[in-house]
Amino acid sequence: MATVNIRRDVTDPFYRYKMEKIQSKIEGKGNGIKTVIVNLPSVAHSLSRPPSYVIKYFGFELGAQANAKPSDDRWIINGAHDASKLQDYLDGFISKFVLCKKCKNPETDVNIKDEKITLDCKACGQRTDVDPRLKLSTFIVRNNPKGGKKEKKDKKARREQKKEKSAANGEDASPGDSNNSENGSSNGDAEDAGSDDELTRRIKAEAENIEVEKEIKDDDWAFDVSEEAVKARAKELPSDLKRSLVLEDEDDEADGPSSYEQLGSWIVETAEEKGGVTEVSDIDIYKKAKDFGIETKHKTVAVLAQSIFDDNIAKQVEDRASLLAKMITSERHEKAFLGGTERFVGQDRPALISQVPAILLAYYQNDLVSEETLKAWGSKASKKYVDIATSKKIRKAAQPFLEWLETAESDDEEESDEE
Repeated sequence: MATVNIRRDVTDPFYRYKMEKIQSKIEGKGNGIKTVIVNLPSVAHSLSRPPSYVIKYFGFELGAQANAKPSDDRWIINGAHDASKLQDYLDGFISKFVLCKKCKNPETDVNIKDEKITLDCKACGQRTDVDPRLKLSTFIVRNNPKGGKKEKKDKKARREQKKEKSAANGEDASPGDSNNSENGSSNGDAEDAGSDDELTRRIKAEAENIEVEKEIKDDDWAFDVSEEAVKARAKELPSDLKRSLVLEDEDDEADGPSSYEQLGSWIVETAEEKGGVTEVSDIDIYKKAKDFGIETKHKTVAVLAQSIFDDNIAKQVEDRASLLAKMITSERHEKAFLGGTERFVGQDRPALISQVPAILLAYYQNDLVSEETLKAWGSKASKKYVDIATSKKIRKAAQPFLEWLETAESDDEEESDEE
């Protein structure tokens, strides 16, 4: 049986963590076509995860129905999906739900407590959190097996075993010692390390003195990025770009719009200087927004929707998800983000309108915009961000995604009823 490294980015032939390559078989035709993953139990066993986690992850990523409780051990996803594509998606599952966030080792156990999922690494001892916003996280929490009599009996047997062993060694197996041994130092610094989201930790590490350092050294860039220079360049922006980056709201402060213009112009010019918008880092964007005092404003995410992507937006959303998730903190932020997206595809890059379903799917799968907000947005055109004709055109293009959203919700409800 052909095997592959669990971490496929590791090319070391002596890497000891292996798994079978995914084997799939396509059956049926037409609307009844489906994909059977022949060796899913073996692959899942190598990852120390239930096969149901893997099959549901594939279903969520592919937007297809997947049976997480097959009676005949046939793990099926609706639609035709080749093995190489599934292997690529499996890399995402491994990264999010298997690898230790600290040492990147796959020797982790899943712990679920108070609807919070943590990975307990047996290699380095760290405990790191799994992002609760991921759709599979919700599935895992909802399908957490409850501890019954058998589990209590096993725990009691383990405690008795431990007491006997301690007595044989002449040690005092007091409850306090037991707690220390089970919940020792790994609960201290390790949990602190996992308490912040990834972007926050990076910001803390790289920008500890962000409140003290008010200026960036000019020689770090090929152009002047001082506040005065940015303001001057914002005035020189083409009027259409200015208008597209300024969102007129009645509750804006007097100097609000100029801050958003400055942020937008800084991102645009930095991208030009560095050779592309993907070269502008999340940390630098967040620091610049913080310098302007608009890192929590809903209009800021509308500007980001227009300035941090290029023609490959659908593929770039996941890479920007940490930054966006940190800044999109309310329904109002979600609506502004969708509004900025309307301007980006409808006004700045109309050739991308056909990609609206893929873009919205990326927003949804990365939990940047809720299902409720997406449905409300899709139900009615608005002239707040673009003209009404463009708004209608964008929503018409979004229909395949909105219809899928309704279908996916119905499937989830059916599964809940069956359970």
